[in-house]
Amino acid sequence: MSYRREHRASKGALFDEYDGLEEGGLKASSSYSSGIDEHDNDKAIDGLKERAVFLKRLTGDIHEEVESHNRLLDRMGNSMDASRGIMSGTMDRFKMVFEKKSNQRICTLVGSFVVSFFVLYYLIRVLMRG
Repeated sequence: MSYRREHRASKGALFDEYDGLEEGGLKASSSYSSGIDEHDNDKAIDGLKERAVFLKRLTGDIHEEVESHNRLLDRMGNSMDASRGIMSGTMDRFKMVFEKKSNQRICTLVGSFVVSFFVLYYLIRVLMRG
């Protein structure tokens, strides 16, 4: 309850310096207090302008960061799709080898698996740097 009284009192004190209404506006009791209010308002407006400029720069930086991360995620998605294709081909070769059980095919399969492993390693290493 005391908060409401203080709020009403401060609200009343805020408007105490006005004598009354005068054709569409408030008439200030002294020109000195009006000058101080104008100065305080100008300082507050300048502070708000500075904050708005700061927030604009901050949101621009956030936008650039998000765009950069989106490009990175797109590249990673593309490389994952490529590696998925390579791995599915390798798995198909495994299936063929185990179905026919040929020594030459087993050697070919192991060789292709090793080569695809090194290709994937190289691709991942190059994409992480770039």
